[in-house]
Amino acid sequence: MSIHVNPGSAQAGAQGRVHREIDPGQEAVEAKLVENVVASFADCPDPRLKELMVALVKHLHAFIREVRLTEQEWGAAIDFLTRAGHITDDVRQEFILLSDTLGASMQTINVNNAAYKDATEATVFGPFFVGDAPHVELGGDVAFGAPGEPCWVEGTVTDTDGNPLPGARIEVWEADEAGLYDVQYDGGKRTARGHLFSAEDGGYRFWALTPTPYPIPDDGPVGQMLTAVGRSPLRAAHLHFMVSHDNGRTLVTHIFPEGDPIGWNDSVFGVKESLIKKFERQPAGTPTPDGRTIEGTWSKVRFDIVLAPPGV
Repeated sequence: MSIHVNPGSAQAGAQGRVHREIDPGQEAVEAKLVENVVASFADCPDPRLKELMVALVKHLHAFIREVRLTEQEWGAAIDFLTRAGHITDDVRQEFILLSDTLGASMQTINVNNAAYKDATEATVFGPFFVGDAPHVELGGDVAFGAPGEPCWVEGTVTDTDGNPLPGARIEVWEADEAGLYDVQYDGGKRTARGHLFSAEDGGYRFWALTPTPYPIPDDGPVGQMLTAVGRSPLRAAHLHFMVSHDNGRTLVTHIFPEGDPIGWNDSVFGVKESLIKKFERQPAGTPTPDGRTIEGTWSKVRFDIVLAPPGV
């Protein structure tokens, strides 16, 4: 069964159902089913699991009843989820893409990373992190030959009282100028990603690539959904960070170039004002901070990272 429906007929059908009065007897039948399903979790030994399942059932049934879901629409949803499962593998996680494009990932980040003083804001993790990124020394190049304009990134890692956090682990990863991450290529080569550690004064620095916009993988069910609802698959240009330290709450975030044409239309709703940074393009021949010789233009950006206390 296809996910696609005729927009006109679907809209007309939905309007007819929404404005129709529900017979009291039918209302009672539907409400009784919700009660029965909720009651089925009464003996759940895990209080948190019980809370989650009861709330899920109530909200799911409320959605079905509110929109008067048809059996054909239910079948299309099952087919969509089945195809999302089939396309998911060790590299491609279609369910994360679905969560991202519905804003569920970003909302989960908001719920679990409450604002604290001037701590750096978190944003979505994304589906392309891998745990075996190579180590680079301070000032090293995480591009590892990936195509794109070089970008010098520097900053500090501190706590919210301004104390430097030496030895903070900084994981970085990004897409190349073609809009692809290394894991989307064959061969297992690691490029445009790496990890390093902050210095005694909390400082860090490395070479990466100037971020560019790119589409999320849109050749599967999630891409079809975006097309059906008239949305773009493009992500705002960004550079991923994950920063961890014993004296700070682990931070997962991005930085976004100022003036990016995608910007607030980011397909996964990850952009936050505080994370938009000025990537300053340097003319060809401009001396670099570390004396590296670069053919052509390059950019530089500063990103000072502030970690909230652990457990906040």
